[in-house]
Amino acid sequence: MTRKDDALLKRMRQDSIDIFYQGLAAVDPVTCIHTCCALENAVFRVNNQAYPLDRFEKIIVLGAGKAGASMGRAMEEILGDRITSGLIIVKTGHTTPLNRILLVEAAHPVPDEKGVRGAQKLLDLACQADEKTLVICLISGGGSALMTYPASGLTLSDKQETTKALLESGASIHEINTIRKHLSGIKGGLLAKAVYPGTLMCLVLSDVVGDDPDIIASGPCTADPGTFGQCLSIIRTRGIGPRLPKSVLEHLENGSKGLMPETLKQGDKAFERVTHTIIASNIKSLEAALEKAETLGYHTLILSSLVEGETRDVAAFHAAIAKQVLATGHPVKPPACLLSGGETTVTIRGKGKGGRNQEFALASALHIKGKETIVILSAGTDGTDGPTEAAGAVVDHTTVQRALDIGLKPELYLEDNNAFVFFDRLSDLFITGPTHTNVMDLRILLIR
Repeated sequence: MTRKDDALLKRMRQDSIDIFYQGLAAVDPVTCIHTCCALENAVFRVNNQAYPLDRFEKIIVLGAGKAGASMGRAMEEILGDRITSGLIIVKTGHTTPLNRILLVEAAHPVPDEKGVRGAQKLLDLACQADEKTLVICLISGGGSALMTYPASGLTLSDKQETTKALLESGASIHEINTIRKHLSGIKGGLLAKAVYPGTLMCLVLSDVVGDDPDIIASGPCTADPGTFGQCLSIIRTRGIGPRLPKSVLEHLENGSKGLMPETLKQGDKAFERVTHTIIASNIKSLEAALEKAETLGYHTLILSSLVEGETRDVAAFHAAIAKQVLATGHPVKPPACLLSGGETTVTIRGKGKGGRNQEFALASALHIKGKETIVILSAGTDGTDGPTEAAGAVVDHTTVQRALDIGLKPELYLEDNNAFVFFDRLSDLFITGPTHTNVMDLRILLIR
């Protein structure tokens, strides 16, 4: 490349990072909660809902998720010492100093004993609610793994093995959480049952396609449309039955035969005093990213905030659109910025280290090698991609050749699901640290 080409590429790579951070800022939980919540003359308002605080003797704040610490901070800023007590379970390291609310750190995505103890404390606090109690529940992505409380007859080990098998099978978050709810003593509406007859107000930061409250963190405060029978169907479809503990299969089979109660359904009295408010989701982040890209001079298009599917297939599709932009100027003319969000899945075939965003970036790099100037950034808004310390990776049309020049074979790293090591060698990992928010992934494609 000429010096001019090299300077342009560096600028585009920085542009992609700047666009990502603008999208991230738009879904900052503190800002989002202050936007929709306020305390006015002893009335707590959430958009059009009003909660006169003189009706309540206690205010309890509960929650779970990667954004929990920031959400808790915003609630303390609004309600201060009106908060009687509180507890939020967060991912280890995703903390911030709080005064009235206790933070419990636990493992994600595979649950641990700290999450079990935290969930027990959460239930204990919920059970303290009565008719004169306002319970504010702060839910964000990651809450399902963090808020682990095995159903009667099951163990933490049972849930760990099941979670691992589901993740490695390429199951969607909808499938994973359908099963999680039926193995839990707190999800699928059971936290709402513990709070009843208290008033329960839920603020939700969505990390799932479609923003369904019953899927986010496995719906601890919502009715569950899923069934034990659907769980067994998912297990058959994913072919993971032989990998699951016998106790899990027996539990689900007994449930399908009506030998144990289903998760809570629509119309249950536990939901009489429950409200949900989505404070932010992926599309809000994409809209802010679009504004930033346009100020940087790009013709910008949001493809979708609802992207799902096998990561490598999604990468091939995105790369095809980028090449179409170069060839025909459709669907937008260069300099172009294509944006998408959602959450893809990875079927584990190898033994390497990585996450869906790094896998997307590596697969994309193979499709755009040798083309004109293309830069692609794919990263998780929570700052964590899979079991790695990276949020994702940045690639361009030179990535494959740069790898070959130092003896790396990209195809082999992709087949081994080893994108983290690949990008670490190239110094192309995108590392943000904990972001204290979580609205799935952002993908940014810049084309000139």
